[in-house]
Amino acid sequence: MLGLCYKKNYAAVQKVLERAGYTEITPTASVDTNRHGGRAKCLQRLIRLDMPVPRTLALDFDTVREISLGKLPDIPSILGLFDRPLLSVRPSSEDADWGGPSAILNIGMNNEKHRKLAESHGEDAANALYLRFIRSYAIHVARLDPDEFELTGASDGRALEHALTIYEEETDEYFPQDIGDQLSEVLRSMARAWEGTTARLLREARGAPKDAGLGLVVQEMALGVGKGPSGSGVIQFVNGQSGEREVRGRYMARSQGRDALVDKNEREVIYLAKDERGPSVEDRLPAAYADLMRYGDLCRNRLREEMQIEFTIENEQLHILDAVRVSRSPRANLNIAVALAQDAIISEEEAVMRVPPRSLTEMLHSQVDPNGPRDAIAKGIAASPGAATGKIVFTSRGAQALAAQDEDCILVRRETTPEDIRGMHAAKAVLTERGGITSHAAVIARGLGLPCVVGASSIKLDRKNKVLRTADGRTFAEGEVITIDGSAGEALSGAAEMLEPDLGEAFQTLLSWADNARDIGVRANADTPADAAKARTFAAEGIGLCRTEHMFFEQERLLAMREMIFADTPEDRRAALDRIEPMQRADFIELFEIMSGLPVTIRLFDPPLHEFLPHAREGMVELADALDLAVSDVTRRVEALSEFNPMLGMRGVRLGVTVPEIYDMQARAIFEATIEASKTGAPVVPEIMIPLVSAKREVEIVKSRIDSVAAQVRVERGVKFDYRLGVMVETPRAALRAGEIAQHAAFLSFGTNDLTQMTYGLSRDDAGRFMGQYVSQGVYEEDPFHTLDIDGVGELLQMGAERGRASNPDATLSICGEHGGNPESIAFCRNAGFDYVSCSPFRVPVARLAAAHLAIHDRGAARSRVTR
Repeated sequence: MLGLCYKKNYAAVQKVLERAGYTEITPTASVDTNRHGGRAKCLQRLIRLDMPVPRTLALDFDTVREISLGKLPDIPSILGLFDRPLLSVRPSSEDADWGGPSAILNIGMNNEKHRKLAESHGEDAANALYLRFIRSYAIHVARLDPDEFELTGASDGRALEHALTIYEEETDEYFPQDIGDQLSEVLRSMARAWEGTTARLLREARGAPKDAGLGLVVQEMALGVGKGPSGSGVIQFVNGQSGEREVRGRYMARSQGRDALVDKNEREVIYLAKDERGPSVEDRLPAAYADLMRYGDLCRNRLREEMQIEFTIENEQLHILDAVRVSRSPRANLNIAVALAQDAIISEEEAVMRVPPRSLTEMLHSQVDPNGPRDAIAKGIAASPGAATGKIVFTSRGAQALAAQDEDCILVRRETTPEDIRGMHAAKAVLTERGGITSHAAVIARGLGLPCVVGASSIKLDRKNKVLRTADGRTFAEGEVITIDGSAGEALSGAAEMLEPDLGEAFQTLLSWADNARDIGVRANADTPADAAKARTFAAEGIGLCRTEHMFFEQERLLAMREMIFADTPEDRRAALDRIEPMQRADFIELFEIMSGLPVTIRLFDPPLHEFLPHAREGMVELADALDLAVSDVTRRVEALSEFNPMLGMRGVRLGVTVPEIYDMQARAIFEATIEASKTGAPVVPEIMIPLVSAKREVEIVKSRIDSVAAQVRVERGVKFDYRLGVMVETPRAALRAGEIAQHAAFLSFGTNDLTQMTYGLSRDDAGRFMGQYVSQGVYEEDPFHTLDIDGVGELLQMGAERGRASNPDATLSICGEHGGNPESIAFCRNAGFDYVSCSPFRVPVARLAAAHLAIHDRGAARSRVTR
């Protein structure tokens, strides 16, 4: 009866259906992604493009929620809309990435339909269809053990009888024969599955809100078991790994849904395009193939996306069942977005917005092939992305020795110290037993672009016997090969299969579009000429932090530094530093030349002096020989310089005030390098940054000495030059007193690593031991060393920025801690009026793209407000 009314008065019936919570999907029906889900909306778009989509009904979120509570819609009226005997039900969440319950096909199959299908399509086809439905219904609706319904032999009458018997034995009921009962139970089961605790936690982990709704689509079945090469398949027109345009997919005769993708029966597979290896859809069903190609172009041009189309061919008639966004790697996603923009299908800004900033990391580094074998031996914190394979070494010397023999190695340490810098340069990756996201190993590895896993507390290092022991009892000796997956935070046994990085033309094109859109600067933290060269490769707008202490750990400089530490008079200290000055000057010249006039911010010497001294007796004996001192003298000096809490002790500006010769030497090296580099290239205006400031008077003292050195160099060389002197704000007091400090500073650069550490009273090296528990129990929402704490540390940044700008409106504001490459931190900096962010070279592309996303989003929001 309803079917007759439907044909006579479509509009009235549609209103009735919508009030009942379901809508037939037609070109003009009121279907909304936020009410019916993405699949329902996509099906409507396919229908609007005149694709042969079987009749489909959409149940909205509210209706499905009511079904989960036991209130079913009018099932007879739903069934009255369909002509075909069998139906399917698929989930339709707002975002396909949120998942959903499994689709159920062939609803309506029963003993009577089996008999009729056997007569019309043959016994094999009827058995296959019925068995498929029984298995799906038993597992997903009746919640029976899947193993009981595993098909081990042919889909024949005996298998069918066995499945029906098992169902009856497990449920004490006959398999339901009424289509209304079947559909009711399928809808109820899928609705309740969505509301279950496990499903909710899974989708929340994928970014779905707690109250995310589920829609369901009920569709007439196209059987795919007709005459000739009837069957089902999927087709897409782009490579999901590379993003290159090509026809891909599979088609299988006498199949349904996505069987072609999962069924290993190669005898039934038919190629899509012509292929010399066997028959193809293009050969056997040329009209259907031509339609598929046309539909692919329609999806690309009208839906503005690369889609994978699910289709069925029944008696040579093509049916389009569904289309979903092609599953793709980050590399393919970027290439697809750029290609769509270059073909004027989407705008350049939309292409930028389609690429998540963090997805770039996988293109900047080698990665472990996700499809390859994987034998994890340790799990830690993913501190620096990428992957590398090499032989285990337990010392920096060992790493340097293997590198000298052109062998790849992995440096494995309990935790790294500044003395390990050379070993880290020589290694291909780093693994540490201790440490957190901003520990020494993590920060340096990110700067070098080395894959790094820290805090792998389950491993035990036996340095005496040079053995690594894992939690499962395995041992790995020095020289054995392992792989570090810094993106996943795992160490793997042996040499894993790898995917190489890709910084091709599309990558550069997208980032150039991002640069056109963003409104905040992005610089790089670069400590060496190699770092600076990498920063230029990634189009950084200068160096926001050059940590000069890393230049002191070369062997020749280290010895001179130790001589300076053991000197008793200013004259002796200057004599030792005079040996280092030419080397520092050469480093700065090279940095300035590489950056070609772009700003370079050089942080003056920061670490405590004890870091340059050996702590083991063997090292002290070697140093005593080198300096011609008694071992007891060396031991006394090491003990005298030791501090209870060295990171809060004699370091940074405190050294500049008490041992001024170090900063004098560095300032002279900077100024002389400025003169030399300016002779052959663009004029250089170095930016000199004083670390760990907490009082205005510290800045005044250091500034007066640096100004004095500048005057001396100008007189000696007869050359004028400019420079900017600024402060690294990394203590809470510096942020609070930024107003008076900014009176003597051209710029304020907030060092969020130490500022977070001091604000929280947490050691950034040790916090990883318990931070996971703190986050899981809700003490902190995120690890504050990984994601900027907007409420606490952010308030200090805001106060420092406002007070600094109030007293010195021309002061440049930036952050140069590890948070600088974090998209959420960039959003904060833009809102606070910062001029630029600075991060490790390999995070520069991520920061450029994240900044563009924020700017584009804000402009879109502003346009929306104007329109309203």
